[in-house]
Amino acid sequence: MAAEVLVQGGARVTVYDAMPSAGRKFLMAGRGGLNLTHSEALPQFITRYREAAPKLQAAIEAFPPDSLRAWSEALGEPTFVGSSGRVFPKAFKASPLLRAWLRRLDAVGVRFAFRHRWTGWDGEGRLLFQTPDDSSTIAVDATVLALGGASWPRLGSDGGWVDIFAAKGIAVSKLRPANSGFTVAWSDVFRDRFEGQPLKGVALTTGAHTVRGEAMITRSGMEGGAIYALSAELREAVLGIGQATLTIALRPELDAAALTTRLSGTRGKQSLANFLRKAAQVSPVGIGLMQEAAISSGRPLALFSPADLAHLINAIPVRLTGVAPIERAISTAGGITFDELDEHFMLRKLPGVFVAGEMLDWEAPTGGYLLQASFATGAAAGRGVLEWLKRS
Repeated sequence: MAAEVLVQGGARVTVYDAMPSAGRKFLMAGRGGLNLTHSEALPQFITRYREAAPKLQAAIEAFPPDSLRAWSEALGEPTFVGSSGRVFPKAFKASPLLRAWLRRLDAVGVRFAFRHRWTGWDGEGRLLFQTPDDSSTIAVDATVLALGGASWPRLGSDGGWVDIFAAKGIAVSKLRPANSGFTVAWSDVFRDRFEGQPLKGVALTTGAHTVRGEAMITRSGMEGGAIYALSAELREAVLGIGQATLTIALRPELDAAALTTRLSGTRGKQSLANFLRKAAQVSPVGIGLMQEAAISSGRPLALFSPADLAHLINAIPVRLTGVAPIERAISTAGGITFDELDEHFMLRKLPGVFVAGEMLDWEAPTGGYLLQASFATGAAAGRGVLEWLKRS
């Protein structure tokens, strides 16, 4: 995106990429459907970036979701709004959009140099690259660095740049997993039976934060959209005190009184699991979670009264004991602090060097917010370079 803005402004641009081809993380983002952005009103949209919102606001307002949708349509990929408000290209995949984009960049003169891994600067401020055959040194007028965070390192974003910047005295917040899964010490019985099972229509709560959505049971814990939406709060608790408590409501649309009434009928010869499934429409995996909570409490679920069962259905405590590795996280928290940048995303200590995307210290939930901010900061860095070149 920075390259596109720069070449439109008359600059000669080369994109150096450590990987053998362009956009590998972009293609991964579109593996299950490319969620480009979100359709919610911009004031609410901006709040999704939490503490970094004031720092990202100008860039996103300059290249908002409507502009991103228009950009996609100009590449021959019109978009649509899904039922959740998320925005997707009609082709749904990332590959057609990426191919069209690369063709357009090639047509306007942007060069690509693949298998060039940036390793820093030499004593004269020239860029250093490692290639399969040798190393090279490149003199440039300005640089935009978009090296990503540290999630999915096999796609190129391995966080290897952190030490280079630390050596330059640039403050970098520790890279941490964002939109990640968490580990739970499931019983062997629960793990073997429910690994890979979804929890649908649940409400998840930690502290003062509640999210409605879906989650997935994994062999080692939990992941999924609703988990990702709470991952910042859960992560900080786990990293701070070694654990976090997640409360699961299986039937959030029903209050305790309504559930108690449903569960006060005669069970007859039905098993408790069948009774819960029929009377309260609790799924098998939900019943399994209730059994896990009962085991932890030391009180068999069969001894719970209708009122106790009703309470547990919408208040199942799950203790999270660890954060899934950053290598498997969807995105990365942490990065270069905004105090190191001017309003054009240029590093104050390295004039002529601009930074965009996940290298910066921000995080956001899934839903289109990650790509939107990456596009917007790339465009902002490109505009910043053009201003810098005018002044230089």
